[in-house]
Amino acid sequence: MKYLLRCLPLALILSLLASLGMAQTEDIKLIKKRVVEALMASPVSDSTVEAALAKMNEDGSFRGINYEDLSRTASYPHREHTRDLLYMAKVYQTKSSRFYKSKSLKAQIEKGLGFWAKHDFVGDNWHDSQITTPTDLGDLLLVIGDELPKDLVAKLLPIVGRANMNASGARPSGDRIVIAGILAKNLLFQGNYQEFDKIIRIIEGELKFATGERGMQHDYSFHHRVDRVNNTSSYGYGKYANAFGEWSYYVAGTRYAFSKEKINHLVDYYLDGVYKQMVYGVYEDISVKNRSISHKATFRPHSTLEIERLLVSTDYRKAELEEIIRLRKGQAKPSASFAKFFWQTEHFVFQRPTYYTTVRMFSTRNRNMEEPYNGPGKTTHHRADGTNYLMLKGDEYHNIWPVYDWQKISGTTIVQKPQLPGPDNIQKDGLTDFVGAVTDGLYGAVAFDFKSPHDPLEGKKAWFFFDQEYVCLGTGIKSAANQEVATTVNQVLLRSEVQLMQEGTSQQLPKGSRTLQNVKWVHHDKVGYIFPQPATVQLSNQAETGRWSDITDQKNISKELVSEEVFNLWFNHGRKPNGASYAYIVVPDVTEQALSQSSQNNRSVEILSNTSALQAVKHGQLGISQLVFHRAGSVEIGPGVTVALDSPGLAMLKTKDGRLSELTLADPSRKLSRIMLTVSGVYKAKGENYRTLVDEKQQSTLFIVDLPQDVYNGKSVHISGL
Repeated sequence: MKYLLRCLPLALILSLLASLGMAQTEDIKLIKKRVVEALMASPVSDSTVEAALAKMNEDGSFRGINYEDLSRTASYPHREHTRDLLYMAKVYQTKSSRFYKSKSLKAQIEKGLGFWAKHDFVGDNWHDSQITTPTDLGDLLLVIGDELPKDLVAKLLPIVGRANMNASGARPSGDRIVIAGILAKNLLFQGNYQEFDKIIRIIEGELKFATGERGMQHDYSFHHRVDRVNNTSSYGYGKYANAFGEWSYYVAGTRYAFSKEKINHLVDYYLDGVYKQMVYGVYEDISVKNRSISHKATFRPHSTLEIERLLVSTDYRKAELEEIIRLRKGQAKPSASFAKFFWQTEHFVFQRPTYYTTVRMFSTRNRNMEEPYNGPGKTTHHRADGTNYLMLKGDEYHNIWPVYDWQKISGTTIVQKPQLPGPDNIQKDGLTDFVGAVTDGLYGAVAFDFKSPHDPLEGKKAWFFFDQEYVCLGTGIKSAANQEVATTVNQVLLRSEVQLMQEGTSQQLPKGSRTLQNVKWVHHDKVGYIFPQPATVQLSNQAETGRWSDITDQKNISKELVSEEVFNLWFNHGRKPNGASYAYIVVPDVTEQALSQSSQNNRSVEILSNTSALQAVKHGQLGISQLVFHRAGSVEIGPGVTVALDSPGLAMLKTKDGRLSELTLADPSRKLSRIMLTVSGVYKAKGENYRTLVDEKQQSTLFIVDLPQDVYNGKSVHISGL
């Protein structure tokens, strides 16, 4: 290139450089235009501005904000100051507003900015000074900065500049992209093209696998910190995926555009990670939430904007993305069926068109729960203890949390203590490594060798998932604590009458709480709970009370008493159980009549074993057997068909006419390089990752299967076409 330039006339060289400079300038103008349009896209109202102006003091501060309290638990009320000023700036630039280009409004904005520049509030939480304030002030400068006094802008720029790549919060993961994005906007405002190009390349480079570290894992879950807690729906969604997608849209079609490879990688992350940990890809999955579960939420579909922006740059997996758009807009009904285990995160999800359910666990490889940073989430000690939430609509647990019994979390087995330990004792390392799942992408089984890091409690827990029902087993439940131990079937908002079959008689329960014996099934809100052997259970269907302030140490949280009617169904294993067990079948989207009829044969479900050595279930209609070998052993899954595993592990077999057609294997302990399974029958087959040895005399076949290693260690191996 240098040689070429030396050979060209000076005038031509200058002309080329000028053209390149003009093209660069036009690209920057286009990107800046897109950014400002996005900032101005949300609707504004004059009445909101009037309310904000009415709160302003003569010195530019706002009444109602405690400017003195900069503590982490105060939730940084100062953000209301910069947020209101940004809102005013947007209204000032909105042609349909009566405040459009209003000199008096602009004067108030300048007064508010002057107050902030004079005091330069920095919260105790780094997030406040490196993200919250720079975001609001940086956006404000893009919206109205060209019309502000230059000396005022000069005072604000260093405050916005705290969002930089040397900031403590700019560590790899979601916050790095967010901070880089704030900096990129600041550079757009200042017209710094060279530095802008560098920052865009940093943002593009953050879209990558970072398994074992902060960021996207190879199973498409997301870890924000090195504690390996699942943060896919929080940091991994809004602060990582959406932030990257936002900038991919801003720079699309310009010299700064991201590579198609990176954008397509983002599509995979959305579809195989984020959206598979959302109810139908539409609603938030509360199973993935951590400390933020303490915040009052609004139930609504997620926006389609992130997908629409993606489709500007790629048509990769377009049909799947457009299906999510239709679902979120209410133009289609869920149709997808899948099972997925996030082996890097110990989280299993299972969906059918009419329901979505999850199992959340932890192991020696990761910790149980996010710490209650800044106050929220102080009651979340047991939310990874085999939590099994079930959602048909998505709002079954909506804002139940202030009245929730946090020692009876759906799916868990917990010692019923007089009270939970303090917030400092929430996050714990796992104590067992036999934690995992086996899945072929459509069906699956989950195993949890559970040892509580909070209490002297242990047990073997397993879940077996089929199309129209799933089976929950527990055994070997032992505790040295002198308190009762409970396994909760479900604790959920009470949405209907409760029916049950007890001693052969169907009845409707009045409100209250009681012990029930010889119960065959319970029905509530289109969900049935079948007990293969009539069981003694505890059932509560009544109003419960609590306060939002009870579940967080944040300040300024409502202390108003909240009342909600709650359905709670659980087993009481008593004090110091020594080998207690449970078994139940969950049937989503079923009428009481259909439940009563199908419960007679337990819906083609046969529990082959529920011992500390083997937990196994067979679904006769589907021809699927799912086996959890806690130690080497064998089991008969059909007449003359025996399956043996020479080590602990998980197996799922599909059979047809007594013959094996598909085999799926996994090693929850992550210790094996290969696994060996023997099954009755002769199967002379081999593949890239397995081989067989036939014993003609015994009429059996040994499958020697190589297991995934390194970042894929814990993933299932599926063999078909047998």
